[in-house]
Amino acid sequence: MESIETKSKFARRYDAEFKQNAVALVQSGRSLAEVCRDLGCSSWSLGCWVDAAKNGAAQTQPKTLAAEAPEQRENRRLKQENDYLRRQRDILKKALAIVSDGNLNSASNL
Repeated sequence: MESIETKSKFARRYDAEFKQNAVALVQSGRSLAEVCRDLGCSSWSLGCWVDAAKNGAAQTQPKTLAAEAPEQRENRRLKQENDYLRRQRDILKKALAIVSDGNLNSASNL
């Protein structure tokens, strides 16, 4: 059975300050579930941040769009647009095939 809630297909990104504050809340005695509910982050993410803080691991920042060169951003945008246009073209091809088959069948009945 499908979940009523729809999940985003893109992962949320949190900055280092947000992660440190969330970990500090858990370390101050609040439960993991309570902090997740209040901050709107997943328990899995918060658990990873807490474990990393316990192990003394440095929080690594994900690659952001700001760190990319302008050419890389433009290349990414063009690839997304290209994918979108291909999907639109395929939809139109299928629609044309359906309409064409419908017209041929009705014409042969005459």
